[in-house]
Parts: sequence; C-alpha cells; structure tokens
Amino acid sequence: MLGYPSAGPAAEAVAYLPRLTNAPRDEFFWMCQIDKASIISNHEEHLISDQQAARFAQGLQKTIEQGSLAGSARPKMYIRFEPLVIKHAGIESTLIHAGRSSQDIHSTFHRTVLREQLLRFMQLALAARQSLLTKIRENFEVIVPNYTNGVAAQPNALAHQWLGHVQSFERDFRALAFAWQELNFSPMGSCVLNGTGWPLNRKRMSQLLGFDGVLLNAYDAGQIATEDAFLSVSQVLVAPMLHLGHFLQDIMTQYAQSRPWILVSSTYASSAMPQKRNPGSLIDIRRDASQVLSETQSEVWRLHNLMPGMYDGKDLAITGELFEDACQVMDAFGKVLALLKIDASRALEELNSDWTASQELADILMRRFAIPFRIGHRFASSLVSFARTNQFTPKNIRYEDVCTLWYELAAKEQAEEPGLAAAFPLSKDAFFAALDPLHIVSERQTEGGPQLTERQRLLDQATTQYEADCEWVKTTQDKLQQRENDLEQIFCSLILSAS
Repeated sequence: MLGYPSAGPAAEAVAYLPRLTNAPRDEFFWMCQIDKASIISNHEEHLISDQQAARFAQGLQKTIEQGSLAGSARPKMYIRFEPLVIKHAGIESTLIHAGRSSQDIHSTFHRTVLREQLLRFMQLALAARQSLLTKIRENFEVIVPNYTNGVAAQPNALAHQWLGHVQSFERDFRALAFAWQELNFSPMGSCVLNGTGWPLNRKRMSQLLGFDGVLLNAYDAGQIATEDAFLSVSQVLVAPMLHLGHFLQDIMTQYAQSRPWILVSSTYASSAMPQKRNPGSLIDIRRDASQVLSETQSEVWRLHNLMPGMYDGKDLAITGELFEDACQVMDAFGKVLALLKIDASRALEELNSDWTASQELADILMRRFAIPFRIGHRFASSLVSFARTNQFTPKNIRYEDVCTLWYELAAKEQAEEPGLAAAFPLSKDAFFAALDPLHIVSERQTEGGPQLTERQRLLDQATTQYEADCEWVKTTQDKLQQRENDLEQIFCSLILSAS
C-alpha cells in the first residue's frame, strides 16, 4: 500500500475514504479528541472564557456529529479539519489552535493510533500463547525427538520444548510492552519545534489524552521522536514473526516423512497425487509472516537519510496495513495451534528407530563409573556407526556386540586411560535403560530441564506470566478508557454550561 497524498484533489479525496464503521477511531476522531483536550486545558488555565469554552465545545460537537454521518468528510490532516470546526464554531474558535501546530497535532494522533494498534497485536499474541499453553497441557507427558541443525538430536518432553517457545513469546511481549510505554508520551503543545509564547498546559493535555507524560524537548517531540515511534513499533513486530516462523518450520519438517508424529488437521489435497495432503494452513502463515517482515523493513528505508521532521516515514495508511497484516498472521497462528495433532506412539517409535539417546550413554559412563566423557563419547559414536551399518536400532542391538565394541575401544584407549576396564561396565538391563527415551527425560537433573518437577515448574511459571501479561493489557486499556471517559465528561459539561 502507498501512503496518503498530501496535496491537491487527491489529498482532499482522502477525507471521503469509505469506512467500515460509522465513526472509526481514525485521525479525524483523534483530532476531535485533541481539540476537546485543548478547549478543556485552555479553559482550566483561564486562557479562554467560560462562554468561549462552551461555544467552542458546541461547535466541535456539531463537527463530530457531521463527521459521523455516512458520506461526510473525515479529514486526515489538520489543515483540512480546522475549517469544519470554524464552520460550526466561528472564526474565534481558532483560539483552540493557539500554541499548537499541525506538527504536534499529527505527532500526537500518530501515537494514539499506533498505541491502539500495538495493544490489539499484543492481545492476539496473548491469545496465541494461551492456545500454545493449552496444547502443552494436553500433551504434557508426550516424549518426542528434538532436532538441532535439522537432524534428530535428543529425546525431550514436547511440553518442555514448547515451553521454550513460550519463553520466546514472553520476551516478545516484554519488548512490545516496552515499545508501548515508550510510545505513550505526548508531543502535544510542543508546537512546531521550539514551543510557543502561548502557555498551553502540556501535562494536562497529555493526561486528558491518556498519555503517561510529555516528550520534554520540544524539538525532539515533533521532529525526531515521532519518526522513532513509527520505527520502534514496526521493528518490535520482527521477533514475533521470526519466532512463530521457527515454531511452524519445526512442524513442517515432519511432512517430509511418510508417517509424521505431528500434523495439522487443516490441509488440502494435491490435484495430481492422491496420497498427498499439503499443510496449507501452515504454509499460509509462514508466507504471510515473511511478508510482514518485509513490510517492517520498508519503515527503515522510508526513514533512511532524511532531515528531521520529514513525513516520509510517518504514514498511518502504510503502518496501519503493516499492523493489520501482523494481526492477521498472529490471529491465524493462534488458531492453527488448536489444529495440531500429536501422535505420541509414533513419536516414541521414531525415537526408538534411531540413536538420539547415545549422548546419555556417554553421560552415564561418566556419572556412574568416572570414565572420561570424551572416551564415553567415542564409544557411543562407534556403537552408533556399527549399529547403522548393520541396521540395528536401540531396541534390537545385541548386547554381546556392545560388549565386544567396548573391549576393542578399551584396548585402544589403554595408553590414554590405563585403568579402563576391558569389561563393559553396564549390565544388559542398565544398558537398555540408558537408551530408553522416557528414562532419559525423567532422569535429567538440569535446572529448567524436562524432568517432571521442572517441567511442571516451567508450566506454572509460564501460566503465571501469561496471567500477569493479560492483566497488564487489561490495566492499560482500563486506564486509557478512564482517561477517555474523564475527557468526555468534562467536555459534555462545557456543552451543557451553554444552555
């Protein structure tokens, strides 16, 4: 999508763009909110009289009502908005604009629109995290292969693996919350770039508009910080798109197998190959996440090599499309998680068909018999090579062959480890237990590992953090709504004072 035109008939036509709702929370809405806050603040500071405040409020209310009608203009630039107010409130109402400029007005409504878009994305990210936590609880006992460098590496609890993804989504949320907090400071009242002689109460304006404070330096407020706002909110979308892509690609690798242990229930059939079921829902999300990533970079290039204050990178049409796309991706991701089907027995079968447990063998030789890990690793590696050459799996390898391999290794290692016993230290039962994926996971001792106690602790912490993040969003929304209610109550009282 291209940006809004700023001049000529095309720019005027933007005021009449079709809208999905009668009164959207668009630039027009926020210019009305800014004018409400200006009237209230100026009245409280005795910069305008009671009569003026009431008359200006009445005129502004008529402007709002007119703009809410289907087919009416809802300008996106202040220079086209102000004449509508003058029409209903008279030329004297331009006192509302004292101490202000299109620079600080636009910078302010940019932030109010961006903060709402950011909050919506955060809500969808939380919904996706909730879906993942639900899947984790449903498959809490399932043991699956994990992969490094695209190769089966070790057995793990699926819950533990996915809780690792949850932690990456938690980091994403912290970054989103930080970006929102940085965004919620007001440029209003900074005028063009160095302020004005009109003593507009900037702190009161910021409070009425739901901000946490003001951007102190008037030059920064309009010339630099707004560009930074567009940049930060676009770039904070990068990590969530990457992280959900990582998660999806881990699932997609299973589709190369004839019998995957994880599938998505939403697929489409090949037009030529009857056996083929393509994971279209996963591919769609992956494709669209990549598209969002490309859109985030357009923000960087539109801001590149500009003088401060240029508007190239400050376009809500372009950034709005970015957020709409990002929200659609996150929403689809959250929904597709519910469609994942895990075959626990097939996952265990895959584990037992290969030697992902071989590191545990080296670890046990070290822990129980003080055999240097590197020697144990060499033995396990030679065992795997022998087994694969002879098509043995952990389930059907012959114990006597294992003992022979150990004897041969011990003879070679005598120079480096003279005390190495020629007899294989593990009994037959202990050897096969060492290769049991369920046993391996349950015997882990690492803090934050997959063993039951730690797995449950990680899930409990993830649940607590999810609830805390949901509360953060709710508290933030409630605070914004309360500020908006306060603004509306004071504004309505000014209208009533005229009657």
